Amino acid sequence: MNGGIFKLREHGTTFAKEWSAGVTGFLTVIYIIAVNGLILSEAGMPFEAAAAATIVSAAAGCLIMALWANAPIIIVPGMGINAMFTYTFVEEMGMTWQQALGVTVISGLLFAVVTFTPLAAKLNSVVPASLKEAITIGLGLFLIVIGVEKAGFSWAALLTLLVAVILYWRKVPGTFIWVIAAGTGIAWLFGSLPEASGNVGVKSYTEVWGAWTIQGLSPFVFIPAVFSLTMVLVFENIGLVHGHLNLARQPEKFKRAIQANAASVVASGLAGSSANVSAVESAAPIASGGRTGLVPLTAGLLFPLAFIAAPYLNRVPGSAVAPILIIIGMLMTMNIRRLPVSDWTELIPALAIIAIIPLTSSIADGIAAGFILYPILKMTRGRFREVPVSMYIIAVLFLMNTIVH
Repeated sequence: MNGGIFKLREHGTTFAKEWSAGVTGFLTVIYIIAVNGLILSEAGMPFEAAAAATIVSAAAGCLIMALWANAPIIIVPGMGINAMFTYTFVEEMGMTWQQALGVTVISGLLFAVVTFTPLAAKLNSVVPASLKEAITIGLGLFLIVIGVEKAGFSWAALLTLLVAVILYWRKVPGTFIWVIAAGTGIAWLFGSLPEASGNVGVKSYTEVWGAWTIQGLSPFVFIPAVFSLTMVLVFENIGLVHGHLNLARQPEKFKRAIQANAASVVASGLAGSSANVSAVESAAPIASGGRTGLVPLTAGLLFPLAFIAAPYLNRVPGSAVAPILIIIGMLMTMNIRRLPVSDWTELIPALAIIAIIPLTSSIADGIAAGFILYPILKMTRGRFREVPVSMYIIAVLFLMNTIVH
């Protein structure tokens, strides 16, 4: 026996540690139910149905990651991609939300084609190490920004941050669970707990389940939309999965993890939500010691409870979650020491990624900037042969995508 289907003993972990990490991860991403539901509602979806679709989409994605890849990565509808769904596809390009779901499904299928062929491994291998490190650092800064925004400037947030630092420094088992519990208690003492919200509507969910379509879409709208979303999904998730697995010291799981990620995108479109991604906040359960698919399995089984427990789950204040995101973000930014500071053709594209991700709150925009700058700077120094042909192609595709938008 090596710990069941998740091979706990082989990974040097325990059920309790994985379960605790899964709960931590779930609590750090629970906000996505309300936020994604709100953004999708601006595309014309009923809010309750959109929130329900978010729950189903996240649960399905987590279960796929757990059972197919056995990786400690939590899957949820992506921030930024949901804005692309609503504000680009629906409001700018004139799609209905049903057609935008159709674009999500087709893009997910194309993403899956990439991941189930040697192309995904090839893309991962041609991306320079400096850009991969930059994506991790940029994501770390992004987490810090999210954490500061969640915390605000309050005594409750500062005291919770102090508790988090002490517990983390002393390596207390289940640190982040204790931080969330302590932060919630501190917020209660200061009278800053969020108000309870209403239950998520299950009945209205039938309006969005399987509602996707591509009928009535002009090729001049459909093709650019699918191209743009597929590009973002492929490279954003390659960066996210690579960063998370490096943090967990499990790079060998990349192939199956990116495949699970792609399959979860198709599932999200079918479920009635914008596209799933590997959550940036997956760094929290990994830092808590999570190493197997039991982490997303735990989160995936907890998501449906939100249909009943949403009013209580939403009472976990931002000030309780924020210190976790800030600490994890700081750990991820420590990779900056690995950047080749003596080579500006490597450093400048990396710094562009690092700066643009948190400044624009867009992982895709940051990656695009770095990938476009990299071959340009190499060429200006007469070192164009150092850049693989595929990187030139990727840069051109990102440039075309940028021009389109």
